[in-house]
Amino acid sequence: MKISARAGIAAALGIALVAGGVAAALRTPGPATAAGFMTDEDGRSLVQHGFSTASSAKSTPDGFPEFEEEELDVEYSDMGTNFVRFLISWRSVEPEPGQYSEEYLDGVQERVDWYAERGYHVMLDMHQDLWGSAITPSGMSGNGAPAWATYLDGLPVADHDMWELYYLEPGVIRAFDNFWNTTGAHPELAEHYAGAWRVVAERFADDPTVVAYDLMNEPYGGTVQGPAFEAGPLTTLYQEVTDEIREVDENTWVCLEPQAMGFNWGLPSGLGRVDDPREGEPRVAFCPHLYPLPMDLGDGFSGTSRELVEGTVAAWRSNVLRTAERLGGVPIILGEFGLDTTLPGALDYVDLVYETADASGMGVAYWSRDPGSWGPYEVDGTPRNLIGALDRPYPRAVAGELVGWDSEPERLVITVVPRAAGAAGSSGAAGSSGAAQVSEAYLPSDAFPNGGEVVGGEAVEWDAATRVLMFEIDPGATEVVITPR
Repeated sequence: MKISARAGIAAALGIALVAGGVAAALRTPGPATAAGFMTDEDGRSLVQHGFSTASSAKSTPDGFPEFEEEELDVEYSDMGTNFVRFLISWRSVEPEPGQYSEEYLDGVQERVDWYAERGYHVMLDMHQDLWGSAITPSGMSGNGAPAWATYLDGLPVADHDMWELYYLEPGVIRAFDNFWNTTGAHPELAEHYAGAWRVVAERFADDPTVVAYDLMNEPYGGTVQGPAFEAGPLTTLYQEVTDEIREVDENTWVCLEPQAMGFNWGLPSGLGRVDDPREGEPRVAFCPHLYPLPMDLGDGFSGTSRELVEGTVAAWRSNVLRTAERLGGVPIILGEFGLDTTLPGALDYVDLVYETADASGMGVAYWSRDPGSWGPYEVDGTPRNLIGALDRPYPRAVAGELVGWDSEPERLVITVVPRAAGAAGSSGAAGSSGAAQVSEAYLPSDAFPNGGEVVGGEAVEWDAATRVLMFEIDPGATEVVITPR
């Protein structure tokens, strides 16, 4: 990729900032693991393993990804996924001010039902990049916001080969400033955004497949950046949206993303705590992204870049865990990470990120389910090298307090907080059938053709078709080790 002089200066400054942030994070590490997990109706801790589906939704006229139902069966067969971060857009929900598209919501429901029929969980992600498609006459640069909500105030937006540079364009900055009401001219825009989320939440409030709402993809503050943006306008918006959602949906989790620029590179977050007005325990989660700056600029995972990226991942992990603790000990889902897997060392990087997430108690949604060099399949459906890296053993649902897990090709180690004999799952509500005592793990067919042997628990049932092992955890156990049978 050819990088302009302007981009080169930005990259150099970014690397210097990231290096300082990495050093600071490593001097003051955060908690060892996440403090909590999303749970199912039986109180079991849920582990998310899946994709963001899909980037193609950004540019299709109807706002839906180029993804068919039968492709989901192939995905499960190849990688045993159980979760999707499904892209939706404000432009599609509210195509005109105050007018909401039932046709679009019906289409989202249809696709949610595909996942429901296969036992998946869904997080709906209100996606945007560079504000919206109306930032340029061609409509090919940004995505997310409707044209009617785009106010450039006559400021220019030049064309770029490197898409991130659009964020530095005066018109794009002004579009965001108008949304955050930094200009004082358009307080109605944030109100519309929160109202669009209310409409989505009202539609899916009673759908158990939809477990979370990702309130905004990769927020950008315009002229307000860093902690001032995160603790100010961004936290304020998240509170307003959460309040609107809770008027119609008390149970679905709300997922908060930090400012992307900086945090994705390993820097700290200034995001403020959001109060959940629902009755009972809050259902707020933290859903950051990870794109180390050297890889954002096109490098692979080798040589000097590898050393920088390893440091970034370590600092990012520390900052993620500290932020989640500050937000109230909330669950964590890594909502995006990915790369061109033809680059040197690419699969080593994928392994590093999954190992980091496993040890820290984070779910993962890989970016993305689109075909090509970043995805698991070629355009013609031919499997790619990413599949082998993502077809890994993992705990799907764990009765009790999950801490973390270690996934190896022929060994899955699940770490839990020991429970007393007769105790229920982590919520204390086992249900009349005792179902909350049964945990689940996905085991790949190549390494686990006949299921698994369980140490620290007892195998209950092996489903060879889905490759899901159901097992119970022994009272007092701190580890469950599953090896091939």
